[in-house]
Amino acid sequence: MSATLELAAVTGDLSNLGSVGYGLAAIGPGIGVGIVFGKGTEALARQPEAAGLIRSNQILGFAFCEALALIGIVMPFVYQ
Repeated sequence: MSATLELAAVTGDLSNLGSVGYGLAAIGPGIGVGIVFGKGTEALARQPEAAGLIRSNQILGFAFCEALALIGIVMPFVYQ
């Protein structure tokens, strides 16, 4: 029984815990980028004449999603 509890425990210094936290935090921006480009491709298929506007909105959405990922990777270093 104690071996099972030790396998489930995350031990180590703060940088190891920060790595685990960032791994979990990277899921959100990854899903967001997938949604941005998936819906952008769908919009381009429906209205090809609006390609410029759709593409600029895609780039803006991608930048916001990646900003969340970059904030997530910096926070473990800030709070050490």
